Amino acid sequence: MPVSTPELLLVLCTCPDENTAMQLAQTLVEKRLAACVSFNGAIRSVSVYRWQGEIQQDQEALLMIKTTKNGWAKLEQTLLELHPYDVPEIIAVPISAGSKDYLNWVGENICTD
Repeated sequence: MPVSTPELLLVLCTCPDENTAMQLAQTLVEKRLAACVSFNGAIRSVSVYRWQGEIQQDQEALLMIKTTKNGWAKLEQTLLELHPYDVPEIIAVPISAGSKDYLNWVGENICTD
């Protein structure tokens, strides 16, 4: 079923390593919470952040998760349950434009039941 771009989201989520990233990606696609999950290998965390009073700089893998607004709540809940971080970075950005066929494919591969 075709979806409009305002209904699609790109969700960004950092992971401590590639194994965690792969496990999360596999689970999200298997559960049809994401149509596709891409990730880069270990990167130097672009953001320097404060955690428990200390300045941190870590190697992380960045997940790029393609989903719909209707799939967002279950996707977020699943990430919060499975992610090893106490407070994982989970940021959803609306997709404002893209290839019509690709965007339709994303919408067709998300289960919102």
